[in-house]
Amino acid sequence: MHITHATVPGIGTVHHLDTREGDRLAVIVSRTGQHSLVLYDRADPDTPAHTVELDQQEADQLADLLHSRPLTDRLSEIERRLASLVPEARP
Repeated sequence: MHITHATVPGIGTVHHLDTREGDRLAVIVSRTGQHSLVLYDRADPDTPAHTVELDQQEADQLADLLHSRPLTDRLSEIERRLASLVPEARP
């Protein structure tokens, strides 16, 4: 996947994604915290075909779904790694 990022003055940040299969989409993160998922027309990759508006909670839920492992599993792994680096306190 090829990803480019750009700041749009007065709007926020747009992240354009081009997949190996030729699909094009964008994630727009506004300065107010609103997220938009834009799907482009395959026949004309410069023309948005559909936009999905997400609030912060919806964006977080979608991001969690897209992770390869659930958040709780990732946190548990971090805790295990930290425990191996920090010796236990001894009286």
